[in-house]
Amino acid sequence: MKSQEEPRVDNRRSRSQATQRALMRAAEKLIAEKGIENVSIRDIVNAAGQKNESALQYHFTNFQGLIRALHASRDAEIRAKRTAHLERLRQKTSHPSLREICKLMVEPEFELARSHPDFRRYVRAFGHEITLTDKSALAMVSRKSGQSLLQTGGLLREAFAHLDETAFQRRLDGALRFISAAMVHHARQKNAFRGVEAALFFSSLIDALAGLLSAPESDETQSIARSLNRA
Repeated sequence: MKSQEEPRVDNRRSRSQATQRALMRAAEKLIAEKGIENVSIRDIVNAAGQKNESALQYHFTNFQGLIRALHASRDAEIRAKRTAHLERLRQKTSHPSLREICKLMVEPEFELARSHPDFRRYVRAFGHEITLTDKSALAMVSRKSGQSLLQTGGLLREAFAHLDETAFQRRLDGALRFISAAMVHHARQKNAFRGVEAALFFSSLIDALAGLLSAPESDETQSIARSLNRA
């Protein structure tokens, strides 16, 4: 039997969670429209319909805390989607094709964007971060997407056993940046993630990704790589 205090605690928690969601969705929308450098805490608080200007600091400590929470929330959605897709693929076959593995890399985010306008705004706001990072794109994505992406990477590694580890890492880094750039560009189109055009974008992206990953490594590339290893 619940005490009288428990419903009040539940109500406060629900209100707190609703405020957090409102702030995160407002941040996504504004950053997608104006760019992160042009959005202030006051802008976000006002867009979220909060009367108290300290609401953001109360729930997230600061602007960066809000962005971290926003990423964590979206990353959890992506992980859940990719895990479900991975499980279905494993039930279907123990030897997936390259195209099926490439779909695992793209489909979770694509489906979320196709189903939810808020997620489309998230892609517009933050999708370019992977393309532009001066660090390892693979490390950045792995931190976000966890075990399901590592398992997808393991399937890719099996498919490209002929590449040495360094060459595979270069190829996968380029593939992740390519996906990021393509998704952001599509997200900025008028009818992004909707209709036949979206289906064509997705299928063409998988074609291009499979081609990028499966292309043979040229003698020239191998020679340059060897010279760097000797340096």
